[in-house]
Amino acid sequence: MDKLYPTAAAALEGVLRNDMLIASGGFGLCGVPDRLIDAIRDSGVTGLTFCSNNAGIDNEGIGKLLRTRQVRKMISSYVGENKEFERQYLAGELEVEFCPQGTLAERMRAGGAGIPGFYTKTGVGTAVAEGKEVKSFAGPNGPEDYILEHGIFADLAIVKAWKADETGNLVFRKTARNFNLPAATCGKVCVVEVEEVVPAGSLDPDCIHLPGVYVQRMIVGAPYDKKIEFRTTRERVA
Repeated sequence: MDKLYPTAAAALEGVLRNDMLIASGGFGLCGVPDRLIDAIRDSGVTGLTFCSNNAGIDNEGIGKLLRTRQVRKMISSYVGENKEFERQYLAGELEVEFCPQGTLAERMRAGGAGIPGFYTKTGVGTAVAEGKEVKSFAGPNGPEDYILEHGIFADLAIVKAWKADETGNLVFRKTARNFNLPAATCGKVCVVEVEEVVPAGSLDPDCIHLPGVYVQRMIVGAPYDKKIEFRTTRERVA
C-alpha cells in the first residue's frame, strides 16, 4: 500500500471530523507536526480534544488551533508558555486535564499496547488522584497506595519524524523522538510528516524507532524553520 500523500490536507482527507481525540507528538517546539496542525486548522473541524505534552506557544504548534477556537479540551502535562491557553482556561472556555509527564507518556504507550489501565504511585495524595480509584499493593516497604490511570486510545495520531522509508518505518532525530513515539502507537490512524523518505531497505533495522506497521499515511513536510521558544543573547566580549 502506498502510504505517501502529496500534501497534509490529502493525508488527513476522510480522517478528520468534529469532536475527535487527537494524540500529537512534540515537546515545546521540538518535533512538532506543524504541517499537519496547519492542515487541521485549515479544515475547520471543531470540538477537538488534544492529548499532547504541551500546547506549543502563542500561535505556534497547537497554539494555532487555540487561536481559532478549534480545541475544546487539552490533556497535557505542561502548558506554562501559552498565554492564550491560560486566558481560555481561566475564562472557562477550555477544558483541561492535567497529567504528570511520565504518566501521560505511559498512558499513550499503554493505549498503543492495548492496555486499558495501569496503576502508578505518581500523584497519590494530590489533586491528580481526585476522582480516581486508589488501591493498595505490597511494595518493598510494605503496602503502598497507587492510583489507576487509563490508557489513551486516540482517533488520530499526528507525529513528526526525521526519516522514513517507503513502508513507513520511522527514525526520529535525537530529542525530537520525545512524545512522538508513544503518540504514534495510540491512534487508530497515524499520520506522519517527515523530512525525508528513503527507499525501502535503506534504513539500518537497528536504528528504526517505530515500525511501519503503526503508520498509515505520510507526507514530506520539508523544509522546516527552526523555531526557538526563548532567545537569550549576550554582548560579544571585545
